[in-house]
Amino acid sequence: MQLKRVVVTGLGAITPLGCTVEEYWNNLLAGKSGAAPITRFDASKFKTRFACEVKGFKVEDYLDKKEARKVDTFTQYGIAAAAQAVADAGISPENVNLDRVGVIWGSGIGGLDTFQQETFAFAKGDGTPRFNPFFIPKMISDICPGHISMRYGFRGPNFTTVSACASSTNAIIDAATYIKLGKADIIVTGGSEAAVNESGVGGFNALQALSTRNDSPETASRPFDKERDGFVLGEGGAGLVLEELEHALKRGAKIYAEVVGGGMSADAHHITAPHPEGLGALNVMKNALQDAGMSADEIDYINVHGTSTPLGDVAESKAILGVFGEHAYKLNISSTKSMTGHLLGAAGAIEAMASILAVKNDIIPPTINHFTDDDALDNKLNFTFNTAQKRLVRAALSNTFGFGGHNASVIVKKYA
Repeated sequence: MQLKRVVVTGLGAITPLGCTVEEYWNNLLAGKSGAAPITRFDASKFKTRFACEVKGFKVEDYLDKKEARKVDTFTQYGIAAAAQAVADAGISPENVNLDRVGVIWGSGIGGLDTFQQETFAFAKGDGTPRFNPFFIPKMISDICPGHISMRYGFRGPNFTTVSACASSTNAIIDAATYIKLGKADIIVTGGSEAAVNESGVGGFNALQALSTRNDSPETASRPFDKERDGFVLGEGGAGLVLEELEHALKRGAKIYAEVVGGGMSADAHHITAPHPEGLGALNVMKNALQDAGMSADEIDYINVHGTSTPLGDVAESKAILGVFGEHAYKLNISSTKSMTGHLLGAAGAIEAMASILAVKNDIIPPTINHFTDDDALDNKLNFTFNTAQKRLVRAALSNTFGFGGHNASVIVKKYA
């Protein structure tokens, strides 16, 4: 069968760098850090006392107070990001068939804050089970796309992908695949996460995964720097409207970029550590290129997973060299996690968005906080350290790798 072409016609963002796409993108290009001391709870006794929190978010712009209390923060972020994307795409019941509009969303953890609040309340009580009737509907990871579909009456495919930090990249790949196969005209996709709480910070501290650079939060996320000591926890979400090309053209939609391929793989190695030679990362990038029908030298930019962990950054750079060979030295590579922190299941969505905007605007957001070269890396690679760089960006690849060895990569290119 002839596969359909898939384009991006809408974007929305709720991030530590801003609660609109414009704010997010401008702050990325400016090299601004979203890290600061934690305000969500008293973190004074934690090993890590800072995070990349969403700032200035007004849930009442998207939900009334009564409805907002019925949903976890991760769903609030998801509803808001999707609402921006739907408005940006100009979707209305008059110009779409609601039966053929779906929502495929990614979240690695879901309603952790709700689970924590309800558990804390029960533990403080007398043992009598008094739980909020919305406890389960607030907590479950799949509830966010359900709420988005109900908000607009979208009756197409509707589910959540859960693959740790690869979750929303998997959602984007699934969304593009459904459209390519003709099973939907439009899918609202992306991801959201809200794990900046005692359980989230405490759990990742126990894994020794987070930076403990409490004296300088804004420089703590430093991918590919010799002194990196772990990632910075982030929160937020991003929404993308993917649409079948002819459908988009017929309704006169603006087009940001084309989604041309996606790859998936497993490390099959360790629950949290990457394969030391980057085998899973190498395979997933090869799979994405094969799916896109592209050669390695057609890629100009890689938005890397680049979490700022000692093992992960080395493994990913090895994989890039393995896939791209000599062309690797002509690439721009950057980790926007250096600014946003790590949004866990939502990371893929905000980073795919950064890749889309890089393709559209021919500019590469930087990897900030580079101070010292790491001899374990090939420092001839262009990691776009500290300053954005202008260049022609024909196509970009976005990597996300999750605990459990889950890997997902998506490729976007200029629409023509």
